[in-house]
Amino acid sequence: MPPRFVARQLSNPSGIGGWLVRLGMNRGNARVNAFAVDRLDVGPADKVVEVGFGGGPNLRRLTDRGASVIGIDRSPDTVAAATKLFAAECAQGRARFVLGNVEDLPIADGSCTKALTVHTVYFWRSLEKGFGEFYRALRPGGLLAVGFVPQERMETMGMPRDIFTMRTPEEVCGAAATAGFTADPCQSPGGAPWLVVLCRKGE
Repeated sequence: MPPRFVARQLSNPSGIGGWLVRLGMNRGNARVNAFAVDRLDVGPADKVVEVGFGGGPNLRRLTDRGASVIGIDRSPDTVAAATKLFAAECAQGRARFVLGNVEDLPIADGSCTKALTVHTVYFWRSLEKGFGEFYRALRPGGLLAVGFVPQERMETMGMPRDIFTMRTPEEVCGAAATAGFTADPCQSPGGAPWLVVLCRKGE
């Protein structure tokens, strides 16, 4: 698939191309997804929101650990696919999926214990607004894991800059701190091209 088409589908998956991209994301992002979920130490008492959930691999990891999940995505096709895939969990009241974007999360204040987003910060119009919304949605003491490829590495990947806004670790951590989070140093296994920032809301 042409690079610009892939980039657009990564930003907002739709149609057959979106299905193929979601499948590719599930495989290609397996390590960063698993690492981010592990950082949250999720259990049955948790209610977790994931923004930009793609093909849903993190949602499965979360529900397998007993958590309830809210999936938010700006792609109608992605929301429809997850609602079908997790029909049993939706029927049990353990999962729901809604259209939305990170700058205006369609959930109540303090409604989640933990939050997660992987490979979405490139598409946020404002880091400050995005982190502010996560801060609003989390309960006191809540955790947010943010996974992304930093600008230095992203610049070698040839992604179109009119679709991808490349982010430095300093920008991401700084915006999280401005929102009120304590942002732990970026973490990743040795040699990994991506980073995961763990952000904590005060008690």
